[in-house]
Amino acid sequence: MGDHLVESGHGTVPALRWEEPPDGPVLVLLDQTRLPQEEVELACTDVPALVQAIRSLAVRGAPLLGLAGAYGIALAAVRGYDVEDAAEVLAHARPTAVNLGYGVRRALAAYRSAVPGAGPAAALAEARALHAEDAAASTAMAAHGVRLLAELAPGGGYRILTHCNTGALVSGGEGTALGVVLAVHREGELRRLWVDETRPLLQGARLTAWEAARAGMPYTLLADNAAGSLFTAGEVDAVLIGADRIAADGSTANKVGSYPLAVLARYHGVPFVVVAPTTTVDPATPDGAAIEVEHRPGSEVTDLAPSPLGTQAYNPAFDVTPPELITAIVTEHGVASPVTAESLASVCAQQTVR
Repeated sequence: MGDHLVESGHGTVPALRWEEPPDGPVLVLLDQTRLPQEEVELACTDVPALVQAIRSLAVRGAPLLGLAGAYGIALAAVRGYDVEDAAEVLAHARPTAVNLGYGVRRALAAYRSAVPGAGPAAALAEARALHAEDAAASTAMAAHGVRLLAELAPGGGYRILTHCNTGALVSGGEGTALGVVLAVHREGELRRLWVDETRPLLQGARLTAWEAARAGMPYTLLADNAAGSLFTAGEVDAVLIGADRIAADGSTANKVGSYPLAVLARYHGVPFVVVAPTTTVDPATPDGAAIEVEHRPGSEVTDLAPSPLGTQAYNPAFDVTPPELITAIVTEHGVASPVTAESLASVCAQQTVR
């Protein structure tokens, strides 16, 4: 019923995949809490195990959470568990990333609309379709992002600052913001990738640096509070980040520490670009004030550098950047710039309605 751990092999390890061994289907996750020291896979055989993986950040990143939600419905259906109950638990496993609920709803709708007996296969087919769409979205966002950078910072040789982790570890493809960086690198136009540590859980130091190293990118790790000195020295040509939820007006929730970068970028005249699929845009959330920001255990902060017993910690997982500080939002359907409710709605109108 629970999880079991298996050592992964060498080579590229997907962040998430569906397997059907003789003892029944499992959703296999690359345990991101163990990176970069170990590449270990986590096999989820039921929804409680998957929910625990989501909450512990073994699987994370908005697009990938959408896939996990969809495959979670398929897992419950194929193994004969209560699908409706699974949908309720999965959709609320983490509150900020809108893709999680989106993936759950899509697979659940396929399950409900299937002819009797075909629900499990329909849910799995929908999860696989979402997986393929997300991979295609990554490719399209990379192409749009490369063109946008050429417009915003002509001349190439980009020095790009990023925050948190936005590569293949958060996507069915090559990622969002880091997918753009990878495309730039392949064109020989990446001079330097500046990688914020991303405290307190160090997704930049552990995960983005791991992905950058595997791709052969020229990258440098920095403490989050060193970013200002880079801007002052004129060492940043653009900031690229991902998103966990984008409100209807373009306000963007991303890993805590993103908003200060937006303020720095605006002061120094540096483009600040959000890269996210349209599934991350939530028209039902009108503005940044309406975004529910997840707060995580204070121990994530106090245990990073041991603090006195009883120390309280403020540990929001995300902050919200207002649209006026965002130069552009890159999606698979195109670019919203300037970022307004109207420009964002125009881009999202190209998304297939489901």
